[in-house]
Amino acid sequence: MRIDKYLWCIRFYKTRSIATEACKKGHVKINDTSVKASRLIFNGEIIAIRKEQINYKIQVLDIPLNRVGAKLVDLYRKDCTPQEEFEKFELLKYSKDYYRKKGTGRPTKKDRRDIDDLQED
Repeated sequence: MRIDKYLWCIRFYKTRSIATEACKKGHVKINDTSVKASRLIFNGEIIAIRKEQINYKIQVLDIPLNRVGAKLVDLYRKDCTPQEEFEKFELLKYSKDYYRKKGTGRPTKKDRRDIDDLQED
């Protein structure tokens, strides 16, 4: 089965075209090598996927015939993603919200000076 179809079948991507786009951009790798959307996958391979700033690692357990229900996804893949990846994402999320709240407008002169002071150090 093609890798883009596999990622769509196990509900990793919402549409097959999004999975194909991820392959074209180099977000999908097997053995540290970016792969085309048409690459065939086999049982036991480990796929590295970068999605929403998290590096997922998925092991192929079996190949589904078509798209599977959400409850059956774990029959076809094993999530090998280290817990540190999710912790890094949480820290990144908190660091973005720390300085300025969304929708507060442009930075003030004082904000710009503070930013300049940080960059000089």
